[in-house]
Amino acid sequence: MVMPVSVRLDDDVKDVLEEEARHLHMGLSSYLRLLASEAAERVRRERIRQQSEVVGAYVGRSEQARGFYEDWGGLLTPEE
Repeated sequence: MVMPVSVRLDDDVKDVLEEEARHLHMGLSSYLRLLASEAAERVRRERIRQQSEVVGAYVGRSEQARGFYEDWGGLLTPEE
């Protein structure tokens, strides 16, 4: 769902962003949407990485979790 968002920018920040938007042949609103989308994607990927690290640490400590991954063929141990 798309919804409007109001953002207050300092004049110098707005000027820089407008200049970059013009350089990319887009309006300021489109450029801000692009920046927000890219930031959201980075946040999503970082959360996935963090969650994967938590799962990996758990699998490393838990015999039962290692067994689960070995049964599914998803765990390669350093000995392999």
